[in-house]
Amino acid sequence: MKIPKHYLSYIILTIGAFIMVLPFLWMITTSLKPLKMTYSPPYLFPKYFEFKNYVEAWNSSNFLDYYKNSIIVSLSITIGTLVFSSMAAYAFARLNFKGKNLLFYIFLGTMMVPFYVQAIPLYKIVEWLGWLDTRAALIIPRLFSPFGIFLLRQYFISIPKELEEAAELDGCSKFYIFWKIILPLSKPAIASLAIFTFLFGWNDFLWPLLVTTRPEFTTVQVGIANLSGKYGTLWPYLMAGTVTSILPVFVVFILGQKQFIEGITMGGMKE
Repeated sequence: MKIPKHYLSYIILTIGAFIMVLPFLWMITTSLKPLKMTYSPPYLFPKYFEFKNYVEAWNSSNFLDYYKNSIIVSLSITIGTLVFSSMAAYAFARLNFKGKNLLFYIFLGTMMVPFYVQAIPLYKIVEWLGWLDTRAALIIPRLFSPFGIFLLRQYFISIPKELEEAAELDGCSKFYIFWKIILPLSKPAIASLAIFTFLFGWNDFLWPLLVTTRPEFTTVQVGIANLSGKYGTLWPYLMAGTVTSILPVFVVFILGQKQFIEGITMGGMKE
């Protein structure tokens, strides 16, 4: 019996999806295990429902402050990135100035530099400015996004120039065109960048670990790492904290998935 090609595709996609979900199933089942069953053989679907693990994980650390810090940092980075990236992208897409292409390629080149190479110079700058153990250290160095500039520039290029030319004939300024025409037509790309940036800010671990030591500035990811003890790790508590940390990310993606998919698939690579 010959299996139709689209059935075979569905089977492969289903297997791939199941493999992707496996770590999350393991995380959830571990978060619901009794402590005495921590090192029992792994299983995929919950057999126990120790919801008190979530309460204990929440009470063992100052998670309320961790969440507050992560929300403030993530939203600030997202808003700042959208503002600066959209303005830079508009300049690269629509304005003509000497060295525009060279400067854009330099921006793109910074995407190839790993963060681990940038970490030490950034840390020394933050230290020199006296920003260590402040939210400024968590937010300001992360506002620059070459990826955001690239994504929005490519989308702005896909917008017909006739709309901009008609606005110029009506006497509209460049800023008015940018604010009233380009941005409203670019909502899918802006939503995609907002989701990317929020996820990046929420899940960032290394940079907050480097520049903050005071508990009042600790973010969720660093706070979860603190659940690992010196002489052992209470894995159900650690997994419970991890599950709660992904809920905001899940909600953001569910709310913005339509715009996210549209922004990625429409006009992203048009020249």
